Amino acid sequence: MESKKETSYTYKVEDSAQRMDDILDADDNNYEDKESSIPKRSDLTFKNGFYVNVTALFIDIVDSSKLTDGHKRPTLAKMYRAFLSECVAIMNSWEMCKEININGDCVWGVFETPKKSDIDNVISVAAQLSSMVDILNYKLKKKEYEAISVGIGVDDGRALMVKAGYSGSGINDVVWMGDVVNTACHLANKAGRNGRKKVIITKQIYDNMNESHKELFSSYLDGYTTRYECNLVRNSMKEWYKDNCK
Repeated sequence: MESKKETSYTYKVEDSAQRMDDILDADDNNYEDKESSIPKRSDLTFKNGFYVNVTALFIDIVDSSKLTDGHKRPTLAKMYRAFLSECVAIMNSWEMCKEININGDCVWGVFETPKKSDIDNVISVAAQLSSMVDILNYKLKKKEYEAISVGIGVDDGRALMVKAGYSGSGINDVVWMGDVVNTACHLANKAGRNGRKKVIITKQIYDNMNESHKELFSSYLDGYTTRYECNLVRNSMKEWYKDNCK
């Protein structure tokens, strides 16, 4: 969420109570169904929202808190910046990626995927991210920094897109609500840990992939729920790594 403070303000409980009423009394019919077409941010107000079908992809660093044990803060800052920079660069290079968010050491994107082939493209994004981390780790080791590992989670489904914050303050952001976001985040937090592979996807994603991508994934049970996992790589980036990371 954007946190830049643009105006000075004295908090008044009376104003706060009125804002609560204004928000809670808003008409439920203001929340429109846009299906698979993600609206522009400018279409959002503090009283409306849009239901859309999207694909969410999360990537985060495994056990990032342990990195503080062996590195000074300026080193950690450089490691995080390199990781975050290239996660954003990869997601931003795909027109289908409509939102990119950074939360600590986690980067996640919202993708517009109305066609089955779009799901395969999101898997390609995951492969690029995975291969990018291999290149980053080579460069980290050259600097005698600790290598990182990541987890990537992907899900597809219905989400509610709303604008949240404080009207008039300049402090606001788009918030995505729904199981699709929560599940992708949950899977990213499990991927690359406790014997799990680097990328975990839901059955919804798996069922919509092409056969060549399906062959890369193996299934496992997460409680009573079937998940699919893989250590994805982008072949062109793997070849670049072989030629340039020696």
